[in-house]
Amino acid sequence: MLYHRAFGVYAVIYKEGKLLVIHKGGGPYRNRYDLPGGSLEEGEGLLEAVIREVKEETGLSAAISKQIGAADFMLPWKWRSFTHVHHTAVLYVAEAEGDLRVPEQFAGQDAKEAVWLPVAQLSATNSSPLVTQAVEWLSSGELPLETIVYSDWEVKEGSF
Repeated sequence: MLYHRAFGVYAVIYKEGKLLVIHKGGGPYRNRYDLPGGSLEEGEGLLEAVIREVKEETGLSAAISKQIGAADFMLPWKWRSFTHVHHTAVLYVAEAEGDLRVPEQFAGQDAKEAVWLPVAQLSATNSSPLVTQAVEWLSSGELPLETIVYSDWEVKEGSF
């Protein structure tokens, strides 16, 4: 197994029983719901990156209130010469202001649109591990200490 190591920052934005999620258009979470967020740009700090990513993917301005912690996942994903991905994520609680908009499409943009969804509609079947952990955190206040391994992960082809 050859692991691609991915690191990113993500926002948990929750209000009135709904979580802000994006439709993922690429990567191992393609055709699933994911949290707004992503990789750091050169010279960018964690907080700066999560605020930028929320703006790019949703059109909303994020106000970060705290860092929840980190979670990491391993799952099969054939990309370039890699067979798997080891995704490490730092999660933040945020509030957001503004109007949702369709993300501008550019090289590297994998968000198709952002939506507010009732937490009850989000599941391991239709969501990324980030969303699954955010939903768990909303009810328990805890993130897992151990690495979560999804050995039977399915990258969904076709449309959302």
